[in-house]
Amino acid sequence: MNNFEEKLNKYAEVIIKIGANVQKGQKVWINCTTDALPLVYKVTELAYQVGASDVHVKLTDDKLSRLHAEYQSKEVYSHIPQWAIDERNDYLDNNVVFIHILSSSPNLFAGIDAEKLGALTKNAGEAYKHYRTCIMTDINSWTIASYPSADWAKLVFPDEANTDIAQEKLLDAILKTVRVDKADPVKAWEEHRQNLTEKAEFLNNKNFVALHYTSKGTDLTVGLPKNHIWVAAGSKNAKGADFLPNMPTEEVFTAGDRDRVDGYVSNKKPLSYQGNIIDNFKLTFKDGKVVDFEAEQGYEILKQLLDTDEGSRRIGEVALVPNDSPISNSGLLYYQTLFDENASNHLALGAAYPTNVKNGTKMTEEELEKAHINQSISHVDFMIGDAEMDIDGILEDGTKIPVFRKGNWAF
Repeated sequence: MNNFEEKLNKYAEVIIKIGANVQKGQKVWINCTTDALPLVYKVTELAYQVGASDVHVKLTDDKLSRLHAEYQSKEVYSHIPQWAIDERNDYLDNNVVFIHILSSSPNLFAGIDAEKLGALTKNAGEAYKHYRTCIMTDINSWTIASYPSADWAKLVFPDEANTDIAQEKLLDAILKTVRVDKADPVKAWEEHRQNLTEKAEFLNNKNFVALHYTSKGTDLTVGLPKNHIWVAAGSKNAKGADFLPNMPTEEVFTAGDRDRVDGYVSNKKPLSYQGNIIDNFKLTFKDGKVVDFEAEQGYEILKQLLDTDEGSRRIGEVALVPNDSPISNSGLLYYQTLFDENASNHLALGAAYPTNVKNGTKMTEEELEKAHINQSISHVDFMIGDAEMDIDGILEDGTKIPVFRKGNWAF
């Protein structure tokens, strides 16, 4: 067995046993592109070996996806057929675990009409509402991993003339972020999860009413709703099985108060959204809502995001990640939110996770909104942290307690 095969075998083991934690008799749904097939073969085989009853692979191809985006009308492109909705819902209702393997170039749809992309996002969000509910309330297990395509690798390593070497470099970098380079990756993940859990416990014990962020281009106060819960790596599905949603993950996160966000914030890393790069942007908030914005790159795409629905101009997620973390210290810019968000403090425009408020998974949409938990068909993380960021936690009596200093934990 060569080194490449050994790497993929270890990676598949982490995805199946830690990320998805596939249970005997459980169904598995894999979303991936043709670029990821070397890993998908390994993941599929191991899923069956640990007892999966059915592994459904939903395969797409980036070149074909680009052609559809270029040539189909907005109406055809954004239409979600009922059979596609029914297929996914049938799996959801039968305890499926979703595995998403990301490979696409972050600028796959650069130059495509922003209105066309926006229409697809809105229609898909409405069509797959049941899916979104099951995922965001942890009814079903899910995990997101990645595998390098040639185009993505060339974006991350632009000075590498040999595409194969660029892909190899990116794969090695990815494997390091998910601890596959460790002698015992499974044990390494267990220790890492415990470290993050301790941070979440500290924040939950403080019960801050708000966080105040300051850095270059940022002076933002984000309210935290009553009974909010900080969560670290790892979740449990409706049947009590553990799973790890993001691979990698370095964050602890909670929900923001949809009506109490004021000030301005600037991104510190590019945002890849709808196959386009948005960069050097600034958002201004008042009473929880984006009231002004600017962007040097991707302005129209950012506008489409903010106009998706009423909730897409409000904060759903608040996530803390130290600047002194493995992905940040690597010095690599992945142009992929799964990685870049784990190198930087970040916020998410759009939906909050009901799991981030006490009894949230039992609340209706109306009850969640009354509890100041944002609702939206979108959920888009953007990176705001850097080595100069300070964050203060604000107690109910106005007392400020340092949470971050110079980009890292202050406790």
